[in-house]
Amino acid sequence: MVAFALHTSSLTASKAALAGKSVRTASSAPRQAIRVGVVAASQSKQGQSGAGPGRPLWLPGSKVPAHLTGDLPGDYGFDPLKLGAEKQALRWYQQAELVHCRFAMTAVAGILIPSILTKVGILNVPDWFDAGKVSIQNSFAPFSTLLVVQFFLFGWVEGKRWMDYRKPGSQAEPGSFLGLEGAFKSQSNGYPGGIFFDPLGFSRGSEESLQEYKVKEVKNGRLAMLAFLGFNAQYLATGKGPVDNLIDHLANPAAINFTTNGVSLPGIPYMQP
Repeated sequence: MVAFALHTSSLTASKAALAGKSVRTASSAPRQAIRVGVVAASQSKQGQSGAGPGRPLWLPGSKVPAHLTGDLPGDYGFDPLKLGAEKQALRWYQQAELVHCRFAMTAVAGILIPSILTKVGILNVPDWFDAGKVSIQNSFAPFSTLLVVQFFLFGWVEGKRWMDYRKPGSQAEPGSFLGLEGAFKSQSNGYPGGIFFDPLGFSRGSEESLQEYKVKEVKNGRLAMLAFLGFNAQYLATGKGPVDNLIDHLANPAAINFTTNGVSLPGIPYMQP
């Protein structure tokens, strides 16, 4: 578009010169076309990078808050309460969501995989809502002792994470972890690497692939958080785990569904298969 405007400008100037006319008024329109073309090209580039009008949104056509520029992984312009309007608050919420995503993905996998393996006869473990009680009953140490040990270990790990939040990369500095800090090789705040946290080396690829992995992690983490809430709601409504609920539903879809669990629609009793 810019090249076309320049070409038009030169032709207009040439014709004006041959006619003995001033080229001041003839060149103003092409200049305006050049400016519009440059702005359009800039907006197109911004849209491709995720910060402009062409970025994907949670609600297409909605107004994006000014503090959500599309630079964060999984940023689709969703912040109706403007919780991240302040810069440091946005940084904190990003890290909090990332940690909750990872916990939720671990929890969902820990619920589904053992349950499925138990159903097919490979394992023999209790459902997730009974696992804690069974573990305490068969533990080699009293629950209070395990709780204290876990409190200190968990506190130490969270303390390391907090220090890395305050000063990104500090937990990979020499002397910060008994000589093993080189195995972390933190990529950025919230994304530790090294053999401990990236044994397959996904972060050592191109920057484009790394950004893609970050977005996929957040997407799967958000889905896992919703799934875990669903697992809790299913148990409160039916007293069963997600795999058993799915099996019951597939056996009789018309009679076993969310409308007949006795909770989603009160007054309709839960129908056992």
